[in-house]
Amino acid sequence: MELDQEAIELARELVRIDSSDPGAYEGEIQEFIRAWLLERIERLRPELAGRAEVSLEQIEPLAGRKCLRARIVPAAKGEALLPELVLLSHMDTVTLGEGWSRDTPALGAVVRDGRLWGRGSCDMKGGMACAMLAFDDALGAVANDLAPRRALSFVATCDEEDFMRGSDAAIRAGWLDGSQWVLDTEPTDGYVRMAHKGRTWFEMGFSGVTAHASTPWMGADAVAATACAIDAIRREVGELPEDDELGKTTVTFGQVQGGYRPYVVPDSCTTWIDMRLAPPCTPRDAQDIVEHAIALAEGEVPGTHGSLKVTGDRPAIPSHADSPLLAKMRAATLEVCGSAAETKTFTGYTDSAVVAGTCENPNCASYGPGSLEVAHKPNEFVPLEDLARVRSVFRRLVLDCLE
Repeated sequence: MELDQEAIELARELVRIDSSDPGAYEGEIQEFIRAWLLERIERLRPELAGRAEVSLEQIEPLAGRKCLRARIVPAAKGEALLPELVLLSHMDTVTLGEGWSRDTPALGAVVRDGRLWGRGSCDMKGGMACAMLAFDDALGAVANDLAPRRALSFVATCDEEDFMRGSDAAIRAGWLDGSQWVLDTEPTDGYVRMAHKGRTWFEMGFSGVTAHASTPWMGADAVAATACAIDAIRREVGELPEDDELGKTTVTFGQVQGGYRPYVVPDSCTTWIDMRLAPPCTPRDAQDIVEHAIALAEGEVPGTHGSLKVTGDRPAIPSHADSPLLAKMRAATLEVCGSAAETKTFTGYTDSAVVAGTCENPNCASYGPGSLEVAHKPNEFVPLEDLARVRSVFRRLVLDCLE
């Protein structure tokens, strides 16, 4: 497949903009995307009249952090319209981080060895560039006499790399719902990915009694209680059954803070827990496991008291083999690539999964350039051939859905 210079150059422009979270956030990149879309919409607006209504709007879920939607709606009012197709991309990246090679800096957008290097190149500015160009392809097709049979939206969200408050806000605003076909542009290694493990986050705290380390029996060790609870949680999670599609439920203790001097019995400790849930484990089951572990720890270390806060709760998402969106994606990839894309699970959690879980939408999936294995790492990259493939697949999908 020939390289797509338009996709490469747009992806490079996006990578050069720092949209790290936490860090610079999405302000500059949101303005760039808005200006890019507005120029194309206004240039073609006279030719679009009578066939489609085109809009560009934004919401602000967090101070200074916006989401953006560009939308094409068929002008025909009397016909029963088909489900809207949504191309969904997030604008933020993880922090720039350390460890980048001198010749491929985080914001350098260097093209070398058949790859585009830089923070967000695969997660997910490469995919976002392909989605933006597909929306532009749709504008061009409508301007050239195509009367669209369904609405098309490009939605760009904030905060995906943190609490996904952008996609939550887009749902509340009515931009995303249970009736649409929602395709996010995360890196998927050429697969269409639908199933996701659930993601539940906890903040577990223990309080104790401070004392001198030479007389520990005079205190109550909050760190020791935390260790007991962690051990109990790991054991119980390890004994959970495995799901045929999503595998095993897992747990990670991503951050632990406790104590203030090595010679003092610690009177407090806080742990942040990430559990990825596979059926039949539900968020309620996960909470029961942690609460049981806290009770065990309180018994093991007298004088300590545990607390628990749920800081994130996303349900598991199954695949839907009969999804019309999946059928359209398989047809588009067959035409462009010569073989229909296979389906696999997504190991993380995506904006489309938020829509699937919140809106009970069975037509949500991920497809985009690059590999999740290089996302969030130094020297992140996206293959140039992947940009060409995904740009072509998105163009085919959009035109097939609108015609």
